[in-house]
Amino acid sequence: MLQPLLALSQPELTDWVQTQGQPAYRAKQLHQWLYQKGARSLSEISVFPKAWRQQVADYPVGRSQIDYCSTAPDQTRKYLLRLEDGLTVETVGMPTDKRLTVCVSSQVGCPMACDFCATGKGGFTRNLQAYEIVDQVLTVQEDFGQRVSNVVFMGMGEPLLNLEQVVVALRSLNQDVGIGQRSLTVSTVGLPKQIQKLAAHQLQITFAVSLHASNQTLRQQLIPSAAHYTLDQLLADCRDYVQLTKRRVTFEYILLAGLNDLPEHAQELAKHLRGFQTHVNLIPYNPISEVDYQRPSRQRIEQFKQQLERDRIAVSIRYSRGLEADAACGQLRSLRQHPDNGNKPA
Repeated sequence: MLQPLLALSQPELTDWVQTQGQPAYRAKQLHQWLYQKGARSLSEISVFPKAWRQQVADYPVGRSQIDYCSTAPDQTRKYLLRLEDGLTVETVGMPTDKRLTVCVSSQVGCPMACDFCATGKGGFTRNLQAYEIVDQVLTVQEDFGQRVSNVVFMGMGEPLLNLEQVVVALRSLNQDVGIGQRSLTVSTVGLPKQIQKLAAHQLQITFAVSLHASNQTLRQQLIPSAAHYTLDQLLADCRDYVQLTKRRVTFEYILLAGLNDLPEHAQELAKHLRGFQTHVNLIPYNPISEVDYQRPSRQRIEQFKQQLERDRIAVSIRYSRGLEADAACGQLRSLRQHPDNGNKPA
């Protein structure tokens, strides 16, 4: 199979154009058309000689097709993208007055099987290639007609299970698409040895860990892989990450009514997080039909936040975008594949 051109750097594109018998300066033109103009086919690149365009017209660029798009009242757009092999993957564009954030997937499905997650209920198919990740960002950028400012790896899949391709995609998004590293966020539930491997790349990205529990028993109930990678081990690796990269860790904590949202849970969480650079993002749960977890009341959410603040833990609340557009990760894909399954957010 031919290697698609997307996610290749300009030096790599230079090597490619020269193997095609073209002068090196064609690589700069190709780079601009791929990453700034969003070319979906080499035949579109009008600055190339017509004869060569015809010769390489079928060479794969690496772009997907929008299979479906839904828009929420807050203008969040949820996309289902069809890949070259016919599989589909979810991507979300989240606009504000000053920013356009894209939530990208790193896998088709997810093998982590977290109990509260729609993607985890759908199983795992394969890792995405770097070009399939970069394509998600370019697709959203084109559809909005607005430059993407931030990218979060919080869509389908566990990024650290696809670390090699994720790192290639991060470098391309930074160096080729032009998004600052500190505007790129990788989120993980945590995997043994993988946090150290990410730290070794010395990236200046934002690193987020999906904690979701204040003790090992509760975390193991929500995240099956926690049985093999305890909360204490995970936090120790996070402390090492901070020491190696000099970058703080963000902890994602989904609030589930009556399960992990009590003041004593906040106090327990604070004890774990004292002593190193952290920030906690509290995320009120976005319900799915497969399980009966519920979103806490706004009062309970505020009480949890206030308890962390009393314990001097940096904290913010992140409300989900696009609830009306089935924007909980995995929901849209499940609906389109199984339209009668009733998988609607509560």
